[in-house]
Amino acid sequence: MTEEIIIAGFGGQGVLSMGKILAYSGVMQNKEVSWMPSYGPEMRGGTSNVTVIISDERISSPTLNQYDTAIILNQQSLDKFESTVKPGGLLIYDPNGITHHPTRKDINIYQVAGTDKASELGNAKFFNMIILGGFLSIKPIVNSEFIEKGLQKSLPERHHGLIPENLKAIEIGKEIVKPINVLK
Repeated sequence: MTEEIIIAGFGGQGVLSMGKILAYSGVMQNKEVSWMPSYGPEMRGGTSNVTVIISDERISSPTLNQYDTAIILNQQSLDKFESTVKPGGLLIYDPNGITHHPTRKDINIYQVAGTDKASELGNAKFFNMIILGGFLSIKPIVNSEFIEKGLQKSLPERHHGLIPENLKAIEIGKEIVKPINVLK
């Protein structure tokens, strides 16, 4: 099993931390992992993305042109990365702020209304965990016990008290994922 993922959105949406949690979770599960962030100098508010590869085998290169999965959090990222999903692959996106929805018919497309749900819960900081939950409900590439370990490893110790709430947000994301185009 090898899963090649791009997570893309605005800086400040938790793009890099979502990738880091996935990567640490894979490491804790004894998988081969690559985590390669990319962001502009403006960080918060600018575009950012991270490539995460989780595999049972050695990873030859962290640089990719096509992905098994794209997790998209804004229109700019959708415009840039929709075409890079391999045929038969997966695109998950938050519909908030999306004006031109994905149009491909050769990939699986799901929506996770993470922005709306995080707002409803009263804490925008759980947005990325809601999205991560949506992804893990479709592709459980790491076991839940290792997600908790990944959170412990990637969050500063002063935030470890928030881990139960983050895990709850992941579970909420699993519940609210909505299929848009599912290949048969």
